[in-house]
Amino acid sequence: MNIAITFKGFEPSEHLKKYAYRRFGKLSKYVDSKEDNSEMQVNLGVEKFRHLAEVSLAGDNINLTATEASEDMYATIDMVLDKLESQLRKLKDRDKDRRKGDRSRVNIETFTISENESGMRERTIMATDSIEPKPMYVDEAAMQLDTLDYNFLVFRNADTERINVIYRMNKHDFGLIDPGQ
Repeated sequence: MNIAITFKGFEPSEHLKKYAYRRFGKLSKYVDSKEDNSEMQVNLGVEKFRHLAEVSLAGDNINLTATEASEDMYATIDMVLDKLESQLRKLKDRDKDRRKGDRSRVNIETFTISENESGMRERTIMATDSIEPKPMYVDEAAMQLDTLDYNFLVFRNADTERINVIYRMNKHDFGLIDPGQ
């Protein structure tokens, strides 16, 4: 994360510069470190007795701003940092919830169809099971079904976040059921 700090209306001490860089640098733990293209612009200024801090953080999936004012620059930095940290924590939690998706369960019933005395066909449930499909890509599901001795596999498509079924058509071919298409 690139941090740029500008000072307006006063000449900062060396200690204040180090403090600001150290404090705002701690926010990098909330930003994705794999592809870190995020930029943080910090504007610290003084107007009469008010010490102002304006911060904007822009990145791939982030666009946050926060402002604070107080009578002490160190306190202003801490307050704006708390605001940004709270916003980043919310964003990270929301991202985590989105990745989890809705953990819907799929019910699987095993049944037989037989004829009763009057010649009507009737369904008899032999077993009921409930599974939570694992998120995986279609290629992964095909490889897993190839190694298993089943005719189909229910999974959560990692690309679309929908429940899909991959089934064996013949020895080497598979079919995919995606109800959202």
